Amino acid sequence: MFAIFSRTYRKLQAYWRGDQGALLCSECFQDHGLRMMARDFHGKRIRCSRCGATSTHGLTREQLRDLCQTFFVRGSIMAADYGASPLIQFNDMRENELDVEGAINVDIALLHRVVGLGFFHYGPRLWMVGAVEPLRKLRTRRGRQPTINRILRTYPVREITPREIFYRVRKAPAEPSDAAQYDAPPGEFSGSGRLDSPGNSILYGSQDIEICVHECRFSAGDDLYVATLAPTRTLRLVDLTEILEEEGTEFDSLDLAVLMLFLAGSHAYEITRELAASARAKGFDGLIYPSYFSMLRTGGMPFETMFGISLRRMHQTRGYEKAKVIGNLALFGHPVADGMLRVVGINRLVISRVSYGTTFGPVMTPDQS
Repeated sequence: MFAIFSRTYRKLQAYWRGDQGALLCSECFQDHGLRMMARDFHGKRIRCSRCGATSTHGLTREQLRDLCQTFFVRGSIMAADYGASPLIQFNDMRENELDVEGAINVDIALLHRVVGLGFFHYGPRLWMVGAVEPLRKLRTRRGRQPTINRILRTYPVREITPREIFYRVRKAPAEPSDAAQYDAPPGEFSGSGRLDSPGNSILYGSQDIEICVHECRFSAGDDLYVATLAPTRTLRLVDLTEILEEEGTEFDSLDLAVLMLFLAGSHAYEITRELAASARAKGFDGLIYPSYFSMLRTGGMPFETMFGISLRRMHQTRGYEKAKVIGNLALFGHPVADGMLRVVGINRLVISRVSYGTTFGPVMTPDQS
């Protein structure tokens, strides 16, 4: 009896340390995408007790959970007009309820049997797909301006000093060496971007050159030039990338409303342009706002939760959430011509290599999603 207890105790210790050994290997899986992702995990060379394959891709319980989080949860994220949510979740408290097409069903059954994971269709809390009260008000003519005023009162002001630099990239400017080519576009061309509108020209830039390239959809072969810019005086910008200290639930969150607004597509431009115009009218020099490409640049997953609570609402995880977002700069008017900015240097920019981080996910038919 003592020997049985001792073996069980050692197994429990190993489980909590996460070193309980490989439960499955990459070759156990039938779905090609899941098998390829499992091969990203490297360990000791083993002969798998499940499938008999000799592999260095044996996965422990915790690694299998990480694999499932990436493949099933992140791989099933669907974007709404505002916000986004996975279609699949799993835990070790539920029976398996997921039935999808293809070989992945065999793998789901294997993971349930060996690891004890139950997969199910996820019904998100509605705030994850845009049911946030400040966002609802921003989408109405009556509620928009009061909410914009609240945003401009609530978010912190960040000062950009002459010691800081940022970048603006242009494709095939008429005179690449002319500093004026890197100013905001002429007024007649305003009104097509996220923040600019007729009468409110905006110079867009970033302290991250790769974001500049992503934002403008440049590609290999384009004739690109980059200007390095610096303020000539301290600039006052409303920092919309900040995570706010808020009371109440996610459904009341101004912070989530603003993030969803800037991660949305062109249907949100009417709102963001009015926000920019109001900020300019109140005397600010510009905005720092979340890049639409933030998650692609940082590899972050939007709107993550723990027990249904947004990680942005938890003090311990705010740094993690903050690191997901890249801040772009939007300066009002024509700051080069107006003397707000100086051009530190101009260089040709060559896209020499592009690398994509890719993962796989399950195929969900319309009736399953």
